[in-house]
Amino acid sequence: MTDAEAATGGPATRYDPDRPLPLHHLVYLEDGEEVTVGRPDTDSYAIFPADGAELLRRLQEGVPPRAAAAWYAERYHEDPDIDDLVAALGELGFVREAGEVDEAGEARGPGAADDPGGSGGPYAADRPVRWRRLGAALFSVPAWICYAAVVGWALVAMARRPDLVPSYRNVFFTDYYTVIQAALFVVAIPQLLLHESFHALAGRRLGLRSSLRISRRFYFVVLETSLDGLVAVPRRKRYLPIVAGMLADVVVMAVLTIAADLTRQPGGALSFAGRFCLAFAFAVLLRILWQFSLYLRTDLYVLVSTALGCVDLHTTARQMLANRVNRLLGRRDRLVEESDWHPTDRRVARWYSWLIVGGYTVSLTTFLVAVAPIVYQMFTGILGRFTGHGASWPELLDSLVFCGFILAQLVVLAWVAARERYRDRRQRLEHVIT
Repeated sequence: MTDAEAATGGPATRYDPDRPLPLHHLVYLEDGEEVTVGRPDTDSYAIFPADGAELLRRLQEGVPPRAAAAWYAERYHEDPDIDDLVAALGELGFVREAGEVDEAGEARGPGAADDPGGSGGPYAADRPVRWRRLGAALFSVPAWICYAAVVGWALVAMARRPDLVPSYRNVFFTDYYTVIQAALFVVAIPQLLLHESFHALAGRRLGLRSSLRISRRFYFVVLETSLDGLVAVPRRKRYLPIVAGMLADVVVMAVLTIAADLTRQPGGALSFAGRFCLAFAFAVLLRILWQFSLYLRTDLYVLVSTALGCVDLHTTARQMLANRVNRLLGRRDRLVEESDWHPTDRRVARWYSWLIVGGYTVSLTTFLVAVAPIVYQMFTGILGRFTGHGASWPELLDSLVFCGFILAQLVVLAWVAARERYRDRRQRLEHVIT
C-alpha cells in the first residue's frame, strides 16, 4: 500500500507524475492564512493552508506533479507528499477520471494537456443556476424600499391600534382548538418554505446552488437550506444569504398585521380574517424569537460565526461554558482540553459562551410569556369540556381530534430525531476529508 492509500483508506488516484494532472474547474477564496478551494458544480470544498493552495494552483495551471513538487521544495524548503495530495484531490472529486466530461462538455482523461485544470476561462461553462434573476430582483434596491415601507406601515398601525400588537391571545381566533392547530400548521408550511426560499434565492443571485432538507432544533421540526458554496464566497457577501430568512419572516409578519387592520368590520372590530392574520403573525413572531436561541445553530449563530471567521464556535463555546461550571463544582476530571480548540473560536467563545446563557434565557422567557399561557388555556379548556356538563358534541370531538393531532406531532418529532441519530452514526463510519 502506498502512502496515498494509507492516508485515504483506499486505492490512490492513478496519475503520471510527468504529465499535467487533469483537474476540474476550481475556485479559490483566501481568508487569512487559509484558502477555501472547491468545485461549485458539485459543492465539494476543502480548506487548504496557503502554501498547499499555491501548490494546487500550479497543478491546475498544467505543471506536472513532479515539477510542481520541485517548485514547492525550492520555495518552501520542504518536500511535499505529492501522492497524498493527489489522493486527497481524488476523494474530493477535483480530479477528472478517464472519459469524464468536464465543465466545457469535453471528455478528458488522465494526462490531458490542453486547457489543463479547466481554468482557462470564467465559470460560465458550468450549468446555469436557476432562479438567479428572481434572487437578484428580490434583493434589489426597489425591493428593499418596498420591504422598509411595509414594515414601517405595520409599525405605525400597531402604534395607532393596540389590538394589532402581538399577543398570545391572538392565537385564539376561534373557540375550536383543532381549527387553530390545523390552520396554523397548514399556513406554517408555506411560511417556512418562503423563509428557506429567501435563503436560497439570496444565494442563487450569487450563482450558488442550494438544497432543502428536514431537520430539528431541540424540540422544533425545521427546514434547512444547504448553501455549501457559500464558503467560497467573500465573507461580506455571505451575510445576506444568512439573514435573508429572517427578513422574509419580518416582512410576512408586517403584511399580516396590515391585512388585519385593512379587513376590520364597519364598527372597527377585527374580522375573522383579521383575527386569523394576527394569530398567524404571532406564530411568525415566535419563529423570529427562536432565532435568538443561540445555544442552537440558528441563523444568528451562523451570522456571528461567519462575521468573526470562526470554525466551530458552537462546540467551543459550549465546552468552554461546561469547563467553567465543572471548575466551579471542582470536577477537574471532566474538563475538556482547551488546546484542541481553534484560536479564533477560543477567543470569541470567551464572550459568546455567555450569549448561550442568554439564549436559554430568551427561550425560557418566550415559553413563560407566550407558549405556556397558550398551553394552559387550551389544557384547561379541554379538561373543562371533558369534566363539565355543558360541552357540546362538536366541542368534545374538537378536543379529541386536537389531542390526536398533538400526538401525531410528537411522533413526527421522534421520527426526525431517530433519523438524525441514524445519519450521524453512519457519518461517523465514513472517511471525510476536511
